[in-house]
Amino acid sequence: MSETVRIRWRPALMILALGAVAVPVCYFVPEWRHHQYGVMVTLGIVLLTALALLIWLLAFSRAPRGVRWAGLLLALSPLGLYRLHGFTGDWIPIFEPRFWGKTKPFHVVNALADAGASRPEFPQFLGPNRNGKLDQPELDPDWAAHPPQIVWRRDIGTGWSGFVTAGNKAVTQEERDGKEWVVCLELSTGNELWRMENGGHFSESMAGEGPRATPTIADGRVFALGSMGGLNCFQLADGQRLWSRDLKMDAGTQPPLYGFSSSPLVVGDKVVVSGGGQPDKSLLAYAIADGKPAWAAGNAKTSYSSPFLRTIAGKEQILMLNADVLTAHDPSTGKVLWEYPWASGRPNVAQPLAVDDRQVFISSGYAYGSELVSVEPDGKGGYTASRLWKSPRFQAKFSNPVERGGFLYGVSDGDFACLDLKDGSRRWKGGRYGHGQCLLVGELFLQMAEDPGELVLLRPTPEAPNELGRFPVFEQKTWNPIALAGDLLLVRNDREAACVRLPVKVR
Repeated sequence: MSETVRIRWRPALMILALGAVAVPVCYFVPEWRHHQYGVMVTLGIVLLTALALLIWLLAFSRAPRGVRWAGLLLALSPLGLYRLHGFTGDWIPIFEPRFWGKTKPFHVVNALADAGASRPEFPQFLGPNRNGKLDQPELDPDWAAHPPQIVWRRDIGTGWSGFVTAGNKAVTQEERDGKEWVVCLELSTGNELWRMENGGHFSESMAGEGPRATPTIADGRVFALGSMGGLNCFQLADGQRLWSRDLKMDAGTQPPLYGFSSSPLVVGDKVVVSGGGQPDKSLLAYAIADGKPAWAAGNAKTSYSSPFLRTIAGKEQILMLNADVLTAHDPSTGKVLWEYPWASGRPNVAQPLAVDDRQVFISSGYAYGSELVSVEPDGKGGYTASRLWKSPRFQAKFSNPVERGGFLYGVSDGDFACLDLKDGSRRWKGGRYGHGQCLLVGELFLQMAEDPGELVLLRPTPEAPNELGRFPVFEQKTWNPIALAGDLLLVRNDREAACVRLPVKVR
C-alpha cells in the first residue's frame, strides 16, 4: 500500500503570519502612516501574501493534484469574471463584473412642468465666480419632508469634465469610440442637442480615460480644452466650430501625465488656458473672436489646476497654480506680476482660493498640506508674496474646498474638514466622503461622495459638520465637478449623467 502524503502546512502558516505582522509594522514609517500610502502598502502586502500562498499550494504543499488545480482555478476565476475599472482617489483598484451590472439606459423620470423657466447660468468651472460658491437659490434643508427628485438620468461617455449651463443648454466633454467630444444636452430633458469632436484620445491606468477639463460658456460660445491639447470654440446654439488651436504646437509642449486639465478662462475679449510651455509659454491667451494668439507668458510647467481672475492688492490678476509655483499674470499682457514657490512634488489639482484681496490659500494632497500666502505691493510697482502660515491639517488632493466667514470647508484627503484661516488650525474632521466635489449654496453645502455617487447635504459651522441628509444618485465612483442652475443640479461621472431637482424654500 502506498503511504499517504501529508500536506505541508507550516510554510502556509508562516506566510500568513508574516503578512499579518507586516501590515502594522509598515505603519511605523511616517509617510506610510498617511492613509493613502498605508492603503497601498496594505494592498501590496495582501497581494504578495496571496501570491506566496498560491506558489506554496502549487509547488511546495504536497497537496493532491486535484486540490492544486482547484486552488489555481479559484485564484484565476476573478480575472475572468471581473475587470479593472480604474482606481479610487485613495489608489484602491476598482473591479467590476464583466457580464452583469451594466449602466442603466437613458430615461426621463420626472418631466419638468416649468421646462421653459429662466434659471441662473452656471457658465464655467466652479460657478460664475470660479470659487465654488453661490448665493442662490435658498435651498430647503429638510430632505426628509421634501426630498430631491431625479429629473433625468442617462448614459454618458468617459471623462472627468463637469457641466456648464446657459439657458436650457448644458455642455460637458466625454470620450466615446476612441474620440473626445463636446456634447450639448437639453437641460430640462437630457436629450442631446449637438455633439462635436474635440480631437485626441487619452487613457491612463490611475486617472482613467477621456477629457478632464470643464468647458466654459461666454458670449454665446463654448470653449473646450481636450486632454491632448485641442482648444476649440463652438457656437452654443448649434455646435458649429468657429476656430481651433493646438496647445502642443502653440506652447511647444506635450500633455502632462494625466492630460491637459485646465478649464478655459474668459477675460474680456480673450480666453486663457494653461499650456505649460517654456520659455514664456506657460499661460496662453487667444482672441475669443477668431482664436488668434493674444499673448503668452510665464515659464512654469502646467499642472491640473485652472486659471482664475481675482483682484489682488488692488489690481485684477489671473492666478494659476502650476506644477511648482503659483503665478499671477496681468490679464491684458500676460506679464508675470509675482510668483510664489509651491514645489510639492505632487500633482497640483485643487484650485487655490483668494480669501480676500491680499491673501491666497493653496493646498495639495499626498500628505503635503496647505499654506496661506500674503500678497503686498513692494512700493516699486511690483508685489511680494510671503507665507503667513503652513499647516499639514488640510490636504486638498483634487476636491476643491470653499471659504466662508474666515473658515475653509471641504474634503481633506477624503475626510470632510474645517480649517481656521487665521492660523491654519483644524477645527474638526467629519464624515468620510472620499474625493468627490462640492458647492456652497448660501449656508448649505452640497457634497458628492466619491463612492458610491451619493449627494450629501450639510450645514457646516466652525463647531461641527452638521450633516442634514443624503440622496443616492449613482452607484459608481464620482469625481466630476457638479453644477447648479437654479434648483437643477447636474452631476455626472465616467458613465452616467443626471439632473437632480433640489427642494427650495417657497416664499
